Amino acid sequence: MPENIGHQQDVDIDLRQLLGAIWDRRLRILALTAGVAAIAFVGANMATPSYQSEARLLIEPRASAFSKTEQAGSDTQSLLDELNIASQVQVLSSADLIKMVAKELKLTGLPEFDKSNSTSQKILRLLHLKKADNALSPEDRVVDKFVEKLQVYQVEKSRVIGIQFTSEDPKLAAAVPNAMMAAYSLLESDAKIDSNFEATQWLEPEIEGLRKKVEAAEKKVADYRAQKDIPQSSDTGSVAAQQLKDIGAELARVRAEGANAKARAETVRNALQTGGAVDTLSDVANSAMMQKLKETESGLKGQIADLSITLLNNHPKLKALRSQLAAVQQQIRQETSKILSSIENEARVATLREQDLTRQYDAAKVDTARATEKEVGLKALEREANAQRQLLETYLSRYREAASRSGKNSSPADARVISRAIEPREPTFPKILPITIIAGLATFILSAVVILLMELFSGRALKPAGAIIPAEDEPVVEKAVRKADVVAMPLPVAEVPVAVEPVVVVQEARPIEAAEPVAAMAAEEETEEQVVDHGDAADNDFSVESVAEHILHARIPVVFGVSPSGDDGSAAMVMLAREIAERGRTSILIDMTGSLLPTRLMAVDRYLPGITDLLSGDAAFGDTIHSDRLSDAHIIPRGRADLEDALRGADRLTMIIGALADAYDVVLVECGPADVAGLARLTRNTSEHIVISMPKPDEDTLSALINACAEAGYNELMLMSDPRATAPQGWLSRLTRGQAA
Repeated sequence: MPENIGHQQDVDIDLRQLLGAIWDRRLRILALTAGVAAIAFVGANMATPSYQSEARLLIEPRASAFSKTEQAGSDTQSLLDELNIASQVQVLSSADLIKMVAKELKLTGLPEFDKSNSTSQKILRLLHLKKADNALSPEDRVVDKFVEKLQVYQVEKSRVIGIQFTSEDPKLAAAVPNAMMAAYSLLESDAKIDSNFEATQWLEPEIEGLRKKVEAAEKKVADYRAQKDIPQSSDTGSVAAQQLKDIGAELARVRAEGANAKARAETVRNALQTGGAVDTLSDVANSAMMQKLKETESGLKGQIADLSITLLNNHPKLKALRSQLAAVQQQIRQETSKILSSIENEARVATLREQDLTRQYDAAKVDTARATEKEVGLKALEREANAQRQLLETYLSRYREAASRSGKNSSPADARVISRAIEPREPTFPKILPITIIAGLATFILSAVVILLMELFSGRALKPAGAIIPAEDEPVVEKAVRKADVVAMPLPVAEVPVAVEPVVVVQEARPIEAAEPVAAMAAEEETEEQVVDHGDAADNDFSVESVAEHILHARIPVVFGVSPSGDDGSAAMVMLAREIAERGRTSILIDMTGSLLPTRLMAVDRYLPGITDLLSGDAAFGDTIHSDRLSDAHIIPRGRADLEDALRGADRLTMIIGALADAYDVVLVECGPADVAGLARLTRNTSEHIVISMPKPDEDTLSALINACAEAGYNELMLMSDPRATAPQGWLSRLTRGQAA
């Protein structure tokens, strides 16, 4: 609701007036549209047609398999990168390539590319409207015009380059892209051949010089080797180093054999001294003599065992066999001693061999040190010779490669034609039908927009917000008293009314505004006033329904209710919250009364947490919001905390009401029979909307309250009454019956 309704009025756009204005001027719009479409049609037919054709190149390496080198992989990567593709686009757009194509196709004499000698240009120069262009040559003028008609671009996310050319001649439009691809391929191929030829010319003297350097370096190596008496060494090292290595290996082997022989001799010696079985030793068991003696011993033991069964121990035959067995065992011991002596001899030989090799090893180390000193200079000379030799081999390889690619067809361009340009059949410009349709449609839309703007700026397409345009056959008096036009009119606080009954003023010339104050309507100039009957029809202007309609129409988010008569006024505020909910809007009522009447009428339990608990910090925000039992409205009960303690946190009430206003269409704060001082503690400022709820208005009480509000600065006051109730408790009885139902 505006702060000053008498001086400021919201307006809406009258779509009916806008559409009517366009309809009234329909003939002009259609004529203008047809005229512009005809001009566009004629102009498109008179325009010189232009044709466009396109060819496409694929950038890829095209070297022969026989001419590929080890560096082909890196060359391919550099060829196919994004920067190289963009560079090839610039090559195709270069002036040199364009001049080659223009010369090949003989474009210099064509009027399309050089209009300096055309009749129109001559006339302009004669009239001094254009200066003679003598600064540019004919070839340069052709290049400039050629560039305007040419478009070279890289196809997105690919290695394909497109070449588009626009010309007045369809044959020329197709010939130019094909000629450009041929010239580009020839140019790239010649560039590669020239590069290879230049490489061979540069490598020939370099190779000759390197050969002489390699010969000189190798001669220095041979002279130094002869001077220092250094024999030719193998790849593994010098002769002294090789000898040292061989002697070291032989010394290690001899030491291992000596240690092995000593260990074997010690084993045989221990077996002889302890009388153990020597036949288990490997050296004894491997002896051929020991094997024969062991066989003889085994045979004699077998015979003695066989004869002992039938003969006595003193039998001559047994004695003879035992004597032979003793002789054989003696031979076994003697043979074991011989084997031990042999092993000990091996150990002594190994020791002597080790001593000799040690002396040789020491001498080889001295020789190796001397040879190393001599080879320091030799290695330096060999490194120099090797470096020169490797460089010579590299140059020879590159020379052979460049020479193999110096042929006419050996180095093709790194591009392949994938789409040749063909002669177009239809011109790309002008498109006669689309141009005509677009011109006509644009003219129609622009004409309609101009008319709409004229109507809006003139004010003819604006109407007051909420006003209803009356029908032509409806009486003026009935138009003035329609319920939609007169709703919950705010009471002016500038002067106190003498009577409580509202006065409705009717204007003959225009419909009454929905929220226009009575005092402003009565003071309007050149208005014929009529007083309508003060019966039930006028009293309904301050009913719950009218107040709800006014609040919703003016989009008032927060309303504070004051009930001087007590519970009957609070009950009317409950009816107001339910009426707003029945109209499809969201509403919530905050109970700030001492009697808890709104809580008892709407909540399921009077002891639910409410606004006092929220202000005291004893309850969460969501826990204090409850649904009405009989409607879709919501209520925040009075709560269980002490009201005086809760009012100490009244500063938080502003924040709470603001949060609720963001979530609900209308927030109603019922303060009960509060005075102006108590109301000031709850409201943010004097611009808040106040509803004085008095089902049976009392003149003295109402006048005193209005005067107190005026002195405090409250200007937005609305009266809500219900004269249909016959007693002050009439509304309470109605709500009680609804609650029981």
